[in-house]
Order: sequence, then C-alpha cells, then structure tokens
Amino acid sequence: MTVNAVLNSFADPPEPRPRGTGSDRMVRIIQASFAPVELRADEMAEHFYAVLFSLVPSARDLFPVNMQKQRTRLFRALVQLVEAADRPEELTPYLRRLGRDHRKFGVRQEHFRAFGVALRAAVRTYTTVEWTDEVEQAWTQAYEVVARIMQEGVADDSLPAWWTAEVVSHQRRDWDTAIIRVRPESQIPYLAGQFVSVESPRRPRLWRYLSPANAPREDGTVDFHVRVVAGGWVSRALVRQTVPGDRWRVGAPMGELWRDRDVQRDLVLIAGGTGVAPLHAVVEDLAGRATQPSSVTLFFGGPTADALYFLPELRELAADLPWLKLVPVTEDGSVDDGERGKLPEVVTALGGAWSGHDVLVAGSPGMIRATVSRLLVEGTSYDQISYDSFITEGRI
Repeated sequence: MTVNAVLNSFADPPEPRPRGTGSDRMVRIIQASFAPVELRADEMAEHFYAVLFSLVPSARDLFPVNMQKQRTRLFRALVQLVEAADRPEELTPYLRRLGRDHRKFGVRQEHFRAFGVALRAAVRTYTTVEWTDEVEQAWTQAYEVVARIMQEGVADDSLPAWWTAEVVSHQRRDWDTAIIRVRPESQIPYLAGQFVSVESPRRPRLWRYLSPANAPREDGTVDFHVRVVAGGWVSRALVRQTVPGDRWRVGAPMGELWRDRDVQRDLVLIAGGTGVAPLHAVVEDLAGRATQPSSVTLFFGGPTADALYFLPELRELAADLPWLKLVPVTEDGSVDDGERGKLPEVVTALGGAWSGHDVLVAGSPGMIRATVSRLLVEGTSYDQISYDSFITEGRI
C-alpha cells in the first residue's frame, strides 16, 4: 500500500459515541493494551517517529535535531491521554488546548492522519496483548476522537500561532536563575496567571512553557522567571546564554490557574520556586483594580533563603498593599521573618483547610502534587484548589 493510500484510509473522524457499555469497553481495551507498552517507552516512541517520518518526511522539519527529549514528551502525553480516557470532562479541554498549541509547529491535516497510523503501529509492535480486530478498532476510534477534538481547538482559535518578541533585558539572580524581559511586536492578549510557550534562537524548535510574571502592561513587555532544571537544554540556554537582542517566538496564552477572576472569596497563593511568577502577576492584576480584595495570603517557599530569589520585590509589594500578607517559607529556617518547614505542611499548619478561600498553587509538578495532596487530606475541597500542570512540554 502506498503512503497516500495509508493516509487516505484514515477516515474523517466520526462523532464520538455516547458513553455507555461500548465506550467503557473501548477505554478498558486501550488502557489494557497500553499498559505493557509503558515498560518499553523509549523503544515505542522511537518506533512511532520512525513510522511518522516515513509516512510524511516533511514532518521531520517540525522537530529538533536531537529527539531524545521529544520522545520523552511524546510518551508523557500519551500516558496522560490513556489515563484520562474515561474522564472526558478533563480530556476534552486538554485536547483542545493541545490542538491550539500545535498550530505554532505548522501541523497540517496529513500530520494528524499520519500520527494516527504511526501510533497504532507503535502500540501494536510493543504491546503484549493480542492485537485483535477489536483492539485495532478501539485504538482507531479513540484516536479519531482525539484528532477531531484537537482540530476543533485549532479551528476555534483566532489568535496568531505565535508572536515575535525581542529580549530587552536579562537579569541573573544567581547562577541558575534569571529574569528575562521581552517586548513583543504586538500585544500578547494573555491574562494574569496564564502561561505561554517560548522558543529561543539558542535552542531552535525546542519550546518551553513559561508564565508571565506581570499583569499585562501598556507597553506590552513581559517578564519571565527562568530557573535551570536538571538536564534542561532550553532552561540552561535561556538562563546562561540569552542576551538582549535575541528574538524569541512566543506561543498563544493558555491555562486556567486563576479561574475565579471576580474574586468572590479571599485568596491563598502558594508558590514554589519560579511558580511565584504567575502568582505575582495575579497580585499585580488585583492591585490595579478599582475594588481591592479583602485578603490575599502569599506563601513563597524553597529549601533555603537563596531559593527565594524574588523575596525583596514581594516584600516591597506587601508593604504597599494592606490586603497582601507575605509568608516566606524555607526548609532550613534561614529567613528570619519567615516560617520553617516544607511548604505544604506550613500552609496547612497556618490555615488548616483554608475554608472560605480559593487556593492557587504554582511550582514544579512535584511541588504541586505534594501541596494539593496535603490540602485535600486537611479537608480542602477540590473545588477550592486551582493549578496548571505543564504536562506537554512540546510537540506530541
């Protein structure tokens, strides 16, 4: 069969079937057949891309030269999709966002089709479950729904796929942390608390999610806080190699960290490391409103005082805003006016379940998991808690 025949055999996605016995069985088949694949993640991802690039050679240009991290990102995204297959209320907004985000890569219709063929080929090769017609059909139908929802996200987005922005300042706070200001060619319509993806000329075709650290400004400039992460090709380049004059590409804003922007209740903001960036933007947004909130408590935590790189600015802000209470937290107690302990424990020790509050959490995935888990154990309702998790760090 020719490449075109393979791609043309991929029918237009049908309407998703109502949830019920058939849908539930499809989910069980997908999850059961994918479980053995997780043990051979690297091999599966390598096989997937080999098939994809053989079907659509031009797709290779969408990806970085070194595919090691890309294969990890692919598998991370697949794990999330499979785990959430029986929770469409979570999966649908994620897929729509994923579709919108992929516009910046130049993804076209033939890429969606080839992706489905390559995905089935890779799972079929590395699963230990017998690949029956029923299993084949389950994966085909599931991917058709995924592709349809992603394409709906693409069609519904009228924003540019990206903005060009010039780096105007690069301030090192320590060896591993920098605050970088960029000036886009036109205003990026983000909201305080959202995040965007950025691509630097230092690492072409490698995108990194970052949160604007300021509320939107009249001059359009945006600040980003960046810390080097272990094995982080992009973060290391942004912190240690970026210079004024570099021209970035900035993707469309995403995220729902701050859902209740009307601020009907008091707020608790919990920041770990550079997670302080979107929460600082939230505070700036509130400070610029005609009606001020009654109470906002901002926890800013890290292992040592050195990790609280943005503490001086937050102290100045708290001194000017009577409704803002700042609580520095270090594990070694090295901040004189702060609290000692791990951030999740300190938060619940001082406020329990924080009933009557909305709670926003920002930081590393591990920090978010630990904090949310601790709050839930303490009795905080899930509806009170809001966070964004940067699951997909690039193309799937």
